[in-house]
Amino acid sequence: MATQLQTEQGIVRVPTGVWHVDPAHSSVEFEVKHMMIATVRGRFKEFEGTIVAAEEIADSRVYGTVKAGSIDTNDEARDAHLRSADFLDVERYPEIHFESSRIEPLGGPRFRILGDLTLKGVTREVALDATVEGAERDPWGNDRVGVRVRGTINRKDFGLTWQKMLESGGFLVGEEVNLLIDVSAVKAA
Repeated sequence: MATQLQTEQGIVRVPTGVWHVDPAHSSVEFEVKHMMIATVRGRFKEFEGTIVAAEEIADSRVYGTVKAGSIDTNDEARDAHLRSADFLDVERYPEIHFESSRIEPLGGPRFRILGDLTLKGVTREVALDATVEGAERDPWGNDRVGVRVRGTINRKDFGLTWQKMLESGGFLVGEEVNLLIDVSAVKAA
């Protein structure tokens, strides 16, 4: 029997319970402009997260931690620079944390998640858009839920200010960073 998505008053939500992110079937990725003309994508290979879906949506919470040093943009020299004090400074700040403060239903399977993102020792409130993609029981008997999360932050808000000017007057690295998080979470026993 498949796990059923809970619906109430036109809201499709994660079924109540505690759900742990399955890193093998999830991704934490980002994209940023390079030289204002191209998009570079990257991902973090090591992360964990928990969804606590309470009876009342207002009491629900989301938590996540990313190992900053696990960044991968498919270019080792760039990754080393991103790990340095110019950007993530992983020696001093090995983890990136998120903790929700409020989850707002937007209708159907869509939600806005507000919470504190701590990156490079700086904590700022961010808003993320989430969509509950579905729930299902896998072949091994685990209940799973899928959630798609998107958001945008300004890297300068978190002290990631390194920059090079281009001859044209533009910048080497864009300030806006798009977050692309896709989660498959398993319900705790």
